[in-house]
Amino acid sequence: MAPVEGAWSQAEAEWFLERALVPVRLGCHGAGGLWMVSLWYRYHEGAVECATASDSDLATFLRRDDEVCFEISTNEPPYMGVRGNGSATIETDGGTAVLRDLLERYLGGTGSDLARWLLREEREEAVVRVDPARLYTWDFTPRMADLGEAPSVTRGEPTSPKYGQPGE
Repeated sequence: MAPVEGAWSQAEAEWFLERALVPVRLGCHGAGGLWMVSLWYRYHEGAVECATASDSDLATFLRRDDEVCFEISTNEPPYMGVRGNGSATIETDGGTAVLRDLLERYLGGTGSDLARWLLREEREEAVVRVDPARLYTWDFTPRMADLGEAPSVTRGEPTSPKYGQPGE
């Protein structure tokens, strides 16, 4: 894992990345300018891993230019997260296995119509592996403490690894 700056220690950042069930927002250089996509991810061996069709625009852009930035953050108060930059690689081996893992992580299984559509035989899946060069964390939990029980707690978003880990 890249060095961590900001509100959290490396262990706290890893705790968040392993538990957050929000998409990663991934920025790259696309056709004619910057490109932003939201993807399901998993934190694996110090990297952020996603899946995409091997012939997708994203895969094409990353093969041409591997420089990326990203953010993984809560969508509801108290706002917190991890952002960074680094490089991305596209790997064709293991794409379907990563996709299955992501379907388990975000949907709880592969029985839905969406999962069956994504896992269809004719689709060639690729792994997007983001190796961070720099990570920065923020956590507004203390300044948002007077908001009461935040909706993020009831919507499956993680609580702060620094200021409270209910049920952990």
